[in-house]
Amino acid sequence: MTETPHPFFARHADTLDRALTAITERAYWSAYPESPSPRVYGETAAAEGEAAFRAYLGGKFPLDQPGTGDWVATESSPFGIDLGVSYPHAEAEVLLAAAATALPAWRDAGPQTRVGVCLEILARLHANVFELANAVHATSGQAFVMAFQAGGAHALDRALEALAYAYREMTRHPATAAWEKPAGKGEPLRMTKNFHVVPRGVALAIGCNTFPTWNTYPGLFASLVTGNPVVVKPHPRAVLPLAVTVRYAREVLAEAGFDPNLMLLAPEAPGERLASTLALRPEVKIVDFTGSTEYGDWLEANARQAAVYTEKAGVNTIVVDSTDDFAGMCRNIGFSLTLYSGQMCTTPQNILVPAAGIETDQGHKSVDEVAAGIAGAVGKLTGDPARAVELIGAIVNDGVLARLDEVAGVGEPVLPSRSVEHPNYPGAVVRTPVIAKLGADDLGTYGREWFGPISFVISTDSTPHSLAILRQTVAERGALTAAVYSTDEAVLDAAETAAIESGVHLSCNLTGGVFVNQSAAFSDFHGSGANPAANAALTDGAYVANRFRVVQARRHN
Repeated sequence: MTETPHPFFARHADTLDRALTAITERAYWSAYPESPSPRVYGETAAAEGEAAFRAYLGGKFPLDQPGTGDWVATESSPFGIDLGVSYPHAEAEVLLAAAATALPAWRDAGPQTRVGVCLEILARLHANVFELANAVHATSGQAFVMAFQAGGAHALDRALEALAYAYREMTRHPATAAWEKPAGKGEPLRMTKNFHVVPRGVALAIGCNTFPTWNTYPGLFASLVTGNPVVVKPHPRAVLPLAVTVRYAREVLAEAGFDPNLMLLAPEAPGERLASTLALRPEVKIVDFTGSTEYGDWLEANARQAAVYTEKAGVNTIVVDSTDDFAGMCRNIGFSLTLYSGQMCTTPQNILVPAAGIETDQGHKSVDEVAAGIAGAVGKLTGDPARAVELIGAIVNDGVLARLDEVAGVGEPVLPSRSVEHPNYPGAVVRTPVIAKLGADDLGTYGREWFGPISFVISTDSTPHSLAILRQTVAERGALTAAVYSTDEAVLDAAETAAIESGVHLSCNLTGGVFVNQSAAFSDFHGSGANPAANAALTDGAYVANRFRVVQARRHN
């Protein structure tokens, strides 16, 4: 059976080919420019995008979905922006039934058509990237440039990466094969075999508050392109970015001749716990989730009918042994701690330093001097409020504030957190990072995640002891990132071995413009699926291949 792809496939064939090359070479490549400069996007793009965003505020979001009975509004901007957007609310049964009805035609369209339509959705989102970035900015607390990059361009890159992996897996086998087996002196045995890519069923994408697009897009598009309708359940405090996504996706699906109910928004009413209801429904065969360890563990244990992909919490760690660029090391770590107020699942928390101190290009440095150097770097980045808010953004929820209050009484203070007045948003909740000093025996404190702008400088017996702590904390609580600073190749090798055995991605001697809490699509894997912080990697073949099955039909000739 030969697939006749939709014209969208031909329109975006070059993009797909380049993405397929990128995931093989794993060198730098990006399909979507990360700079919001007018030179890149045009003089009017930013204003038009902001106007489109503001047109949503205080009204009903323009989304025509089945079963809308009432409208819900649950968002509260960390910047104090008065959002007031309400979204169509429907019963779970109605949404799931509509998605299931849309599945057969999408399944039968074939991999090329599906990937072409999905690439057109990405193109449509990219054409409206300023609108999307404003929505991410307002709901997540990210500074605008970060929202544009992480919530717009980089999120689209990760989605494209998922499409490339999925297309490669779906087309790994031929659609049709002529089979012939010799049968002695008689006629050979002949059969025609057709191989069909069959989706698992309805997929559920559960969004998060901090990175509503970046964390949701890989699973969402991996499910959709492999033939599964997707019900998108956004975080109650960050609905708008995914509502915008669903709006443009439904628009493209309808234009392509498919049922727009292949993608549905499922906002929840206060206290409804809609994600849990949907996740346990027998119709739901795939669940993607980013968020707390507790809820991720619950999904893995209870959504037994589904393939569950989770990215959860972890204890990200830096091992400091020595450095030939002390100032660069402190600046790099300080920036990593400051960016988005540490509200990234990749932000370092534990900085392990031998009690005897370290050797540097500036001479021997004690633990206190290492801590002071990092604190000084954070202080420079956050000293000027106008500059600080463009890095640290705003605090996303009350849970982060509660942890900041709690940590104030923990360990030996190195750098206290302070409030910052946002020059553009008087209602913004802005806090600078806090750093405390602990001993290695304070495992009960640093052995759990303190999500937010909170980090610890921990005095250890030695670098081997630091690596042992790294292994222990990653084994018990997981981690998405690890880093090491050393001028000793033997230490770097030992750290790499520890990372391999712990299943955590490692960065070595970062002192320039690359930071441990950043990952590049098409080159870096995000999460490994090899420690408790995540059961999958964004993005590899395993992330997409279990979202469909291959069913064959044999005909005797």
